Amino acid sequence: MTNIPRISESEWEIMKVLWGQAPLTANEVIEILDDHTKWKPNTVKTFISRLVKKHAVAFKEEGRTYSYYPLVSEEECLRAESQSFLKKIYGGALKPMLVNFLREEKLSSEDIAELKSILDDKSK
Repeated sequence: MTNIPRISESEWEIMKVLWGQAPLTANEVIEILDDHTKWKPNTVKTFISRLVKKHAVAFKEEGRTYSYYPLVSEEECLRAESQSFLKKIYGGALKPMLVNFLREEKLSSEDIAELKSILDDKSK
């Protein structure tokens, strides 16, 4: 899908559940989220409805039951969010963002080796 919808932080929680286990009914999503959110069932249903309107989620009707599933992949959404963040905070410039993160974050030897490998691959 080329036009990835903007997904709020709360909607991300719904999407994570659906990416992991879809298709699910609203009640199944509510049950899964009940372990780590204080959301009421109507709140979860509202988020699901918003995601359907945004074309991030669709549903199959089976009798009186609706099963929801994602229309966009987690990778597509992560890519879109990363691009949005980059444009909003760094004016679209990747280098200042990378420099800032590298200076501020503690990296393990494995992290550094992986980053070097990625950069070496990019330079080829």
